[in-house]
Amino acid sequence: MSKSYEFQGKNVDQALEKASDELSIPAEKIKHEVMAYGSSGIFGLVGVKKAKIKVFVEDETTKKKRVKPEKPIDKNGTVDNFEVTVSAEASLGSEMSSKYDDDLLGSGIQGLQTIINGITVGATVNLIQKKDKLIFTISGGESGVLIGKRGQTLEAIQYLLEKMINKKSTNRVRILVDVEGYLDKRKNNLQQMASRMAEKAKRTKKPVTIGQMNAHDRRIVHIYLKDETRVRTQSIGEGYYRKLMIFPKKPVGTNRKNNDAKG
Repeated sequence: MSKSYEFQGKNVDQALEKASDELSIPAEKIKHEVMAYGSSGIFGLVGVKKAKIKVFVEDETTKKKRVKPEKPIDKNGTVDNFEVTVSAEASLGSEMSSKYDDDLLGSGIQGLQTIINGITVGATVNLIQKKDKLIFTISGGESGVLIGKRGQTLEAIQYLLEKMINKKSTNRVRILVDVEGYLDKRKNNLQQMASRMAEKAKRTKKPVTIGQMNAHDRRIVHIYLKDETRVRTQSIGEGYYRKLMIFPKKPVGTNRKNNDAKG
């Protein structure tokens, strides 16, 4: 017999992250039903309605950990290595081993191609399927225009495509859109910045703030610094763009030594 729980977030991903943390279940293994999609506020296309999901778990799963009240949190994710590549011109035939419907994949490629054709010329779309998401890669055209300042245009394109695809899908499909390897470059830059900021926090023994980051970028920093023993990270604020703070940790045994000295 299973139990159901409801979780809310700014978007479905955030709601899943909360469910994953509070139920101690990997996000990709959570059985859920989307009750309402939230909005990111990108370009002011939608309001501030929160996303809501219903999560179904077996009784044995909840014995070890009681469900606690929701709180803002960023949680690590995992990516499966299984993938199949499909070009924009390729036939989505039955030979493809895929859990996704061929019409859904075709409409996703065509939809993204239509969006980028309205922004630049000469760009083409490829699709990489993974077990937990669809990754659309864009090549050619004016990559700088497609990416935009700090990736905001690319983020808006991804948001629109995700809405288009999930409108046609009974189960929620996770979407990622990349332009000329920008996401890997962005990840490397964020990790380098995280290293510098972490060193500064350790050196000065004071918190360091990284301002106005989206959930994807914050997650990269959280994951990168999660094994650092001398600092911890925390997202601060409300809304889609939030600040990330890096706090120095006190060396282990500091309090004990101070107490011994006082005694």
